[in-house]
Amino acid sequence: MANSINKARADFPILDQRVNDERLVYLDNAATVQRPTPVLQKLMDFYQHDNANVHRGVHTLAERATKDYEQARVKVQHFINAQSSDEIIFTKGCTDGLNLVASTYGEQNVHAGDEIVISIMEHHSNLIPWQQLAIKKGATLKYIGLTPDGELDMNDAKRQITDKTKIVAVAHASNVLGVVNPLRELAELAHSHGAVLVGDGAQAVPHMPVDVSALDVDFYAFSGHKMMSPMGIGVLYGKADLLRAMPPYQYGGEMIGDVHRQESTWADIPFKFEAGTQNIAGAVGLGAAVDYLDELGMENIQQAEQDLVDYVLPQLEELPYVTVYGPQDPSHHTGVIAFNLNGLHPHDVATALDMDGVAVRAGHHCAQPLMEELGLTATARASFYFYNTKQDADQLIKAIKETKEFFNGGTF
Repeated sequence: MANSINKARADFPILDQRVNDERLVYLDNAATVQRPTPVLQKLMDFYQHDNANVHRGVHTLAERATKDYEQARVKVQHFINAQSSDEIIFTKGCTDGLNLVASTYGEQNVHAGDEIVISIMEHHSNLIPWQQLAIKKGATLKYIGLTPDGELDMNDAKRQITDKTKIVAVAHASNVLGVVNPLRELAELAHSHGAVLVGDGAQAVPHMPVDVSALDVDFYAFSGHKMMSPMGIGVLYGKADLLRAMPPYQYGGEMIGDVHRQESTWADIPFKFEAGTQNIAGAVGLGAAVDYLDELGMENIQQAEQDLVDYVLPQLEELPYVTVYGPQDPSHHTGVIAFNLNGLHPHDVATALDMDGVAVRAGHHCAQPLMEELGLTATARASFYFYNTKQDADQLIKAIKETKEFFNGGTF
């Protein structure tokens, strides 16, 4: 396993460069990851040899493009173990998929007096669509809180989810706290009250095996760019019976059955939700990314990231001037690690780390209610992927120590 993961780093030439005269250490993978050469080559091959619109032409290029596009859908189906490729809808990204559910299923099934339940750790993409739906419908938006260790409080979930709840929407893995939430348990709880469970898989699908059938989620959205495909492509999984009962998200070409002067009918799923020309190259690239991840093995990727967290998290926690947010136990942590240096603004920390070649994110991470819950305005965030190494972790720790020395003269 280790040899395969180690060899894989060579597929990412962007990592082999210097920034500010220092070796680049890319630790902003929760925002977007890098693309391997096989995915980039597949994109070039598509545009050089097969580029055409799909589902329309009968010429050879159109048939090749359609075949690649639909093969990508089947690859995604198998990757997340959906029951049918009809349950895989290509979107612009995770945000688009969540908005699709809010604007169709939510519009159809949420009414005044109903409840929508999310968690306090949600990314804005899995918060604002439900917040606005609740405002529009006169429904109540409720939040599941956290345990003292920063994990989802399932006792609070049992209090918040009631027979009035119509939708429960929770991230599979947090983009700040680095925790993995128990979606299967939440699905059972939601279903026992007649609600559906929507999973935000943006921080989970690229990092661990995901089985939507075993999780029994009703909807599950994720982005391609966080799993090495081009930007602007994503996936919404939905159970077929729910998708068929939902109205279209957008109207136009390709999503129709028959069109008459005063009325129209709609195509079956998934095409009902894919109006207009889609990001065809993006879908083809996503299919190539799935091939790449399958070849490495998601269990191997998850273990490689866990090994890095086991190595770096205790070192961070030993620094007396560093505060780490989320679980302190590495076994409860993904490769996402949010932290602050006492007395320093996270933006100053991120700028200082960049001077040492270390790329991290600083800010509220599109999770402002979580920041309020933690009593913070922002954090720095280092997020690892399988192509990172212990040498990267060492350079992060060294850069943090140098940042402390630079800003505080060695004392706090």
